[in-house]
Amino acid sequence: MFDLIPLRKRQEDMFGQMLKSFQDLSDDHWLSPFGGQTFRTDIREEKDRYLVEAELPGIAKENIHVDVDNGYLTIRAKRDDYTEQKDDDNRLIRRERRSGEFVRRFYVDRVDEDGIQAKLDQGVLKLEIPKRPGPDARRQIQIQ
Repeated sequence: MFDLIPLRKRQEDMFGQMLKSFQDLSDDHWLSPFGGQTFRTDIREEKDRYLVEAELPGIAKENIHVDVDNGYLTIRAKRDDYTEQKDDDNRLIRRERRSGEFVRRFYVDRVDEDGIQAKLDQGVLKLEIPKRPGPDARRQIQIQ
């Protein structure tokens, strides 16, 4: 029989399908070293420190830079991949290059910058960031 969906509804569905296709494409791993998104990061705040774990698979530690400035923790990761494949006669068959730089920034309060410890273990950057002693910067606001 006939398709009785109003024309306007068809256009909305078409736009939604196009948007979904674009999102699926952007999630493909070939678009970026981190699968179309920034690297995943877990942050836990404890009474005396912050614990940060950032997933950086395949990134060498010399390509990871961490700094703290004005209360902001910044993690930068850069990847340059170069692949070349040749045949038996040393002729180039395939050459691929891909590079990317990713940055994440987080606000951290009362940080003891001299006590920060960092370790890269099997593609996971682990940071232990101690807090400076002192009063907690948070305060309860009374609503009147």
